[in-house]
Amino acid sequence: MAQSSNVTRLPRNVPERVQTNESGAGADNEPGKLDDMSSCLVSVAETQDTAAFSSLFRHFAPRIKAWLLLSGERGDRAEDILQDTFAAIWKKARLYDCRRATAATWIFTIARNRRIDVLRKERRPEFDPADPAFTPDPEPCGEQVSMIRERSEIVRDALAGLSEEQREVLRLAYFEGESYSAVAARLDLPLGTVKSRIRLAFGHLRTALDSRVGDIQ
Repeated sequence: MAQSSNVTRLPRNVPERVQTNESGAGADNEPGKLDDMSSCLVSVAETQDTAAFSSLFRHFAPRIKAWLLLSGERGDRAEDILQDTFAAIWKKARLYDCRRATAATWIFTIARNRRIDVLRKERRPEFDPADPAFTPDPEPCGEQVSMIRERSEIVRDALAGLSEEQREVLRLAYFEGESYSAVAARLDLPLGTVKSRIRLAFGHLRTALDSRVGDIQ
């Protein structure tokens, strides 16, 4: 018998097929419902309880489908993500820990990750060996090598002109990639002091570089 287009089905690779209207019929919100969903998820994990899995599907499938559509997904792709989500729930239910997250949090995290995977696959370009990006730059000529060497020396000299405290905060923030707050914690300094040292260091560098770079241009 043909089914209407507003019906969502369980993934093919779980043992029971259940249908539910996307309007959420049968997915009530009485007190204790979320606790029931966690219990259902535990039952799926421990005994592969298909009735409990059907309850999870009836409750969460309309909500996940609505979230996907509101996020801008097309109907067909939202349906694919939904099916993948519940296939993953069936396979990975044993990883659920009710002490760390509610069933809703855990299930919607899986749905969000499935959507991210789809978006990443779409945005990843095909490898093209003829792409200029994969062609190495030509070797610099003698004049360019000399200019690069001179500029490197200027930068080294400018850094040498900073105080040890200023060089240290720059090293941590820009060479090791630490956040300002992490730098403050590592050096046991107030955050304002770290920001002030970085600001002063940049000021000194800018003055030193502006006064010398023009000499080799």
